[in-house]
Amino acid sequence: MEQIASAGKPVQITVIGGYELKGSKGDTPVTFIRAEFNQAVLGDSAKITVSSEGTAKYNFTCSFEFNPEGGITLDDLAHKPVFLTMTEVLPKEKKQKDEKTLVLGQAVVDLLPLVEGESSFGTIVPLHPVPGSPLEPLQPGVKQCSLEVKVSVAEPLLTAAQISGGNLLKVTLEAAYSVPESFVPAGPVQNYMAGLQVPSTGEKDYPIFFKNGTLKLGGEREPTPRPKKWPIANILAPGANNIPDAFIVGGPYEEEDGELNHPEDREMRIQSECLKKRITWDLESRCYLDPPAVVSFQKRIADCRLWPVEITRVPLVTAPKGKAAKFDKMDDENALSFHGVAYVNMVPLLYPGVKRIRGAFRVYPYLDSTVYEKTKCSFSLFRDTGHNLLHNNKVGGINSPLSKPVVSKNLKEDKIPATSVKSQSSDTAVEILEATPNYNPEGQQYVEAGTYIVLEIQLNKALVPKRLPEELARRVKEMIPPRPPLTRRTGGAQKAISDYHMQIKNISRAILDEYHGMFGKQVAKLEGDIDSETLEEQKCQLNYELNCSGKYFAFKEQLKHAVVKIVREKYLKTIPFENQEELQTFISELYVFLVDQMHVALNQTMPDDIQGAVPTIHKSSEQLRLFAFEAEVNENFEMAAVYYEERLVREPQNLEHWLDYGAFCLLTEDNIKAQECFRKALSLNQNHIHSLLLCGVLAVLMENYEQAEIFFEDATCLEPTSVVAWTLLGLYYEIQNNDIRMEMAFHEAFKQLQARMLQAQLMKSAGTLDAETKVSGQKSTGAVEHIGEGVKAESSLGPWGVTSGSSTTASKAEPPAGSGAPLLVLDGFLEESSKLQSHSQERIFPVPSQDPAVNPNPSNLFPKETLKREASKCLGSSVFLHPTPDSVSQIPTTIFMETIRFLMKVNAVQYVHRVLAHELLCPHGGPSCEYYLVLAQTHLLKKDFVKVEECLQQAAQMDYLNPNVWGLKGHLYFLRGDHAEAKACYERTISFVVDASEMHFIFLRLGHIYLEEKEYEKAKKTYLQACKRSPSCLTWLGLGIACYRLEEISEAEDALSEANALNNNNAEVWAYLALVSLKAGRQLEAEQAYKYTMKLKLKDERLIAEIHMLQETVGFGNPSF
Repeated sequence: MEQIASAGKPVQITVIGGYELKGSKGDTPVTFIRAEFNQAVLGDSAKITVSSEGTAKYNFTCSFEFNPEGGITLDDLAHKPVFLTMTEVLPKEKKQKDEKTLVLGQAVVDLLPLVEGESSFGTIVPLHPVPGSPLEPLQPGVKQCSLEVKVSVAEPLLTAAQISGGNLLKVTLEAAYSVPESFVPAGPVQNYMAGLQVPSTGEKDYPIFFKNGTLKLGGEREPTPRPKKWPIANILAPGANNIPDAFIVGGPYEEEDGELNHPEDREMRIQSECLKKRITWDLESRCYLDPPAVVSFQKRIADCRLWPVEITRVPLVTAPKGKAAKFDKMDDENALSFHGVAYVNMVPLLYPGVKRIRGAFRVYPYLDSTVYEKTKCSFSLFRDTGHNLLHNNKVGGINSPLSKPVVSKNLKEDKIPATSVKSQSSDTAVEILEATPNYNPEGQQYVEAGTYIVLEIQLNKALVPKRLPEELARRVKEMIPPRPPLTRRTGGAQKAISDYHMQIKNISRAILDEYHGMFGKQVAKLEGDIDSETLEEQKCQLNYELNCSGKYFAFKEQLKHAVVKIVREKYLKTIPFENQEELQTFISELYVFLVDQMHVALNQTMPDDIQGAVPTIHKSSEQLRLFAFEAEVNENFEMAAVYYEERLVREPQNLEHWLDYGAFCLLTEDNIKAQECFRKALSLNQNHIHSLLLCGVLAVLMENYEQAEIFFEDATCLEPTSVVAWTLLGLYYEIQNNDIRMEMAFHEAFKQLQARMLQAQLMKSAGTLDAETKVSGQKSTGAVEHIGEGVKAESSLGPWGVTSGSSTTASKAEPPAGSGAPLLVLDGFLEESSKLQSHSQERIFPVPSQDPAVNPNPSNLFPKETLKREASKCLGSSVFLHPTPDSVSQIPTTIFMETIRFLMKVNAVQYVHRVLAHELLCPHGGPSCEYYLVLAQTHLLKKDFVKVEECLQQAAQMDYLNPNVWGLKGHLYFLRGDHAEAKACYERTISFVVDASEMHFIFLRLGHIYLEEKEYEKAKKTYLQACKRSPSCLTWLGLGIACYRLEEISEAEDALSEANALNNNNAEVWAYLALVSLKAGRQLEAEQAYKYTMKLKLKDERLIAEIHMLQETVGFGNPSF
């Protein structure tokens, strides 16, 4: 491979000494070290006698020349080690002319640090014994024979540009499992080979080969961890084959990046890797990529996506003996057999931060047309370069590292010269395809046997760097600075008034004590029966005593400081007045205020026993949320805003209140205010996932795409298990036309959803097992409790929290956020719809993927317009899990439907249509009952009743017994004014054993219809159910009206009083209170209620006429008569 570096740099290897050494004869053997690199001998050390302690000082230095322009390159340094062979010189025997030697062991020095930019490094490498050597084999806990080595260069081999822009590629081929039955150990010896290509900067591609695979029979699994091996033949010491500190560790199938990583593949993988034949290599090949090669590598992955890895077997040919012998000619095409190919998806290497992919990939017959369509590769590594391979495939054709006496400048041993290989994207592919057959019967055996290879590809640095969580957090803080809660002030107007009240109370107690001292005995004699003249006389005497004693002046000074604080804190008067008139005006205003506050303080100290305090009903935050929800559905957006703002005033530091208000602003299409609310919530807690996601959604809607990416990425870093976060990130990349990252985000979302569903299934199985261990007498009770808990869990889902099936690190659950006008009625239907659909639909299981070689469909892999569709299919096809026999079935979900649920809860309807398109493309998501319910909601928001009805018809066909479908139908008919049909739908909804997700407005509207049709008993019963579930002003009002019409005046008054306490601005409540007061004969109350009815502008003319008629009948109630 071409390198950009200066030529002729010597690389020095110094063997300093050896430790724990021993020989075959005697305790002090004479040894020397031979250094070899790239199949060439670098030199021999002097013969050194080992001391009795087993140490030897060699101080032997040798070198070779690094010359990337025509000799040893960075690529050679990356994948070829230096071999240090220790040889013992045996003592001469009698009449022995020549010295005899015995090879003791071999050490391996990995030169990888030089390729990583270091100029020198030292290491102690183990000395691996050769067969028959007296050296101890490597054992843990035992001192091993070793050599101390130092490697150095005068200056780093890499320039600064190469260090920053280059990369190191490591390819590890582990094994091919479930190989064809025709592969047998008997017969001619075969060389099992595999290979792939690494792109270069020009029109040339460099192939990497893995040779000499070992055919093994089944029976046991390959051990893990096991060492990776050098791709070099004829190493003397078996232990020297292993690459230092490099191991194959394996891992769960579900975490792999290949094809066979789904739950349904697990059983097949276990059988193949334990019982069936396999070919093992365990070889790691390394390749240095300079900066231009890295760019080419990235571009090739983006263009081709799939990478061909070929596999074949070639018979080993024994080299004839004799110096003048020549190799026999042979037919290259006949020697190449069982030619197969695996298609490795390299796209994950373009995901941000990904440096490694490992997985299992099926092997298919090598067919030129199919390979070209899938990978744009126009030639075969083994067939088109077969002549060179076969002539390097003779037994004895690869020399021993000890056989060459001088340094060689030959090219890499495992790589073909660049002139013999053409580019993958060559324009001459058509000519090659026309000349090659399109049938491969031997390769078809791979498909029949289910053969697959396990391959790992690793880079030192990610091709696409990933933003660090710290950087994302910093960017979010820059956009939205955190706002800590304001510290409470010790002063302020409220405290000034409190201090004034306290001084009034203290002074009043002092005056009372003075009065008691002066007139206490007189009051006791009169026993409290004191006339006004006596009281006036006592008052004058008290004033005289206070003035004479100076206590009046003291009380005034005591009160002065509190009054000054009121002037400064409440009236903000800190500068002199401009004129006397302004001063007098202010003093008059202040005097009135002080007298009023004095009375307030005195009433607190000495309350009036006759008039009790008016009880106030404190409305909780949840009640205010419900009232706002009702106002939204009735399209009274002004009243809804009042309720939301009241929640914010009460708890301005509660981020959930800000999120609810932002969702309301999304409903009213006030995106700017919604963005302010979401950012305010994020400023209160910058680690809150839903706040980050909603800020990202608003940024997309307002086309601030750079900020949206920051928000979504930060959410995935803070909560890597969030399905919604990864899906929204994928949707953002789709908008940016970044198909690779879109696929990455969707794939990660799918993995998290699959893991969560597996965990839920295991928990459900464990719960079922526990339930079966209970005694039979407790079974029925336990079942009821289990069902109750399940219903509670379903109903606890809020927009900022999750149920037990969702992410375990989400925030505290809140009541469901509204979804807007008619849409808000149904925002809870989605969760229940998913649960109920399983009762009327058959479970759909994933279909195994077909052989692309038999049924090729190239259009699914390359054209950009089909990429997104295929990404959605592959993510939606494998989400479904096999149910346990005794568990309650649940409809499988997809990442897109889960995201739709989140978006609908926050009224982000503009975003929902894009996600619905993906859901429609998912084969197993597709047009489901829940899909049509969501679509109906979006049309209902636009009041497109025709399309709503069409969607509900489709939903009813899929799940006729779903109460959410009938509830939504009832709302449709109610809004269209067809109350008869709405009544039938509502009655059917409440007749189901399982409630619809949102029953509040079903009861409200059904009760309203009953009142219209004068079915007051049914209306009373319906409103009573609503009051028990979620009491509000409207539920109590409906109950009060029903009781009034049934002449139950006392019950009606109680219900209307509850409604009035919850909302005293409802004109209809005051109107019915006026009617009740008139019926009860209470004139004052009737007039007051009528006054507020007219003040709040009741719009119901018929009700006003009824009040007037009753007023005329009883003769009172209207003060204007």
